[in-house]
Amino acid sequence: MKVTGFTFIRNAIANDYQIVEAITSILPICDEFVVAVGNSDDDTRLLIGNINSPKIKIIDTVWDTSITESGRVFAIETNKALAAISPDTDWAFYIQGDEVVNEKYLPLIRKEMEDNLNDTKIEGLLFKYLHFYASYDYYGDTRRWYRREIRIIKNIPGMSSFRDAQGFKLNGEKIKVKLIDAYIYHYGWARPPHGLTNKARNFNKFYHDEQWNQQHMTETFEFAYDNADRIKKFQGTHPKVMHERIAATNWKVDFKEKPLQQDYTLRRRFLQFVFDLTGWSIGEYQNYKIVKK
Repeated sequence: MKVTGFTFIRNAIANDYQIVEAITSILPICDEFVVAVGNSDDDTRLLIGNINSPKIKIIDTVWDTSITESGRVFAIETNKALAAISPDTDWAFYIQGDEVVNEKYLPLIRKEMEDNLNDTKIEGLLFKYLHFYASYDYYGDTRRWYRREIRIIKNIPGMSSFRDAQGFKLNGEKIKVKLIDAYIYHYGWARPPHGLTNKARNFNKFYHDEQWNQQHMTETFEFAYDNADRIKKFQGTHPKVMHERIAATNWKVDFKEKPLQQDYTLRRRFLQFVFDLTGWSIGEYQNYKIVKK
């Protein structure tokens, strides 16, 4: 069984992405790892090269920054990396630059790939998610944020990333997946206040046109912590590859001074209540078909 990791990245240093931690968190169970490094304004390519692993293969890409529709450029770059994996790959393990896998899940993930390798009903493996918010101490506890995504796919012709690289499709159709008991730790929102402000500015360039950004991302814009309904204290342990970064944390967020969003509708309150009570997320968007749990 051959496993290839793959990802894309650009301006990782300037945007403070945890790309090194992302790659090294799954590198032990990968036979090779393809990194599509976009034309950066910083030393992102050197950063990846300094991981210094013979498994890593860098491909240089140029982002089409004229594409400002719904983050579609992220899927385009993901597909460039996917196209560069070795043809004899059985499973392709995708991870984004702000996602990390805890080492405690690696044996389970490896076993799931082995057990489902020859099962033709399974085309991918579906992961659960923890979305850390504002710091490494809290995570978003709300049904509004996606709770599952495909991160391992079989190397089947016609497989591709779509929309803003959140998932994969096979010849344009939802792929059949098994839900596994492993989490992706998403750290994209675990940043100091100025970092979240910069993230919002940079991120929205790939989702909205220049006119929208001029109107909403003004010089006085500051991240307002208003995109989470509810957070919880994280009681677990972070992946080992994150320990050094977390130890260097030098910011604290007081949610008494920055209250979470409270003005959401009665409908959203009801949907959250049902989810808390039953685990059923009414109307949840799913870009996959769960065929085995």
